[in-house]
Amino acid sequence: MTDMIAALDPAGTAPSPAPVAEPQPASPMREPDHRHGLTTRLWHWVNLVALITLFMSGLMIFNAHPRLYWGEYGNRDEPAWLVIGQQGARGYLEIGGARLDTTGVLARFADGNGVMRSRAFPGWATIPTDYNLADARHWHFFFAWIFAFGLLGFMVISLLNGHIRRTIAMRAAEWHPRTLWKTIVDHARFDFHTAAGEAYNPLQKLSYIAVIFVALPLMIVTGLAMSPGTDAALHWPSMVFGGRQSARSLHFILAFSLLGFMVLHVALVLLHRPLTLLRGMTIGHRR
Repeated sequence: MTDMIAALDPAGTAPSPAPVAEPQPASPMREPDHRHGLTTRLWHWVNLVALITLFMSGLMIFNAHPRLYWGEYGNRDEPAWLVIGQQGARGYLEIGGARLDTTGVLARFADGNGVMRSRAFPGWATIPTDYNLADARHWHFFFAWIFAFGLLGFMVISLLNGHIRRTIAMRAAEWHPRTLWKTIVDHARFDFHTAAGEAYNPLQKLSYIAVIFVALPLMIVTGLAMSPGTDAALHWPSMVFGGRQSARSLHFILAFSLLGFMVLHVALVLLHRPLTLLRGMTIGHRR
């Protein structure tokens, strides 16, 4: 009886059960802040010009020998995994033994004057437009220095001012498969909102991490590895990739992967508030 009385409150009623904790609401979503710092804006546009020039001059360099190999050596007597060539009056692209007719686009096409040319890539896609390997190499190596030191400067400044930590670094919760899948679904619906306090959503962060810290540095390293001068002085870069020709193949694949990223990036900008995004990446202001 004493125990029963002790269990009652002064009013003689049974104590109310402990309140159940309310579930915490998910992090609020918001439209990301599209304003960017001066360093990011400068590097973005300088890097864009450098990448386009490197890509187009690289295509002219590729025209000198439009075949790709794996390993250390490559010549017309070695098996190539990719070939852009012609057979008779027809142009073709061959990958792994599968051949696709590319007449009029690659290998065999008419120039601006209607003259048929036999070259892997047409003049409108290359720098210079007329076949000139020496000039293409000058363009390529000049902008390679701008590209490499621009990337290095951006990385150093972004580490020092905390830009990478604040905006690009993935948080622990963002690695959860459910969060990543939801972000992918949202992107498919053209919903680019981010969690409160974050500049980018997880898919955007992973994309920028892959490009800035993986693809762009690999472009520099593979470019050095395939260079005869670098290979003569430091042989280890080409050894890392299994030979100079393997480095050349990876360089080619990375170049077209970055081109695909740029096309997708521009397409998403055009589909989602282009004027706001352009203002944020030029004058750093958002109305």
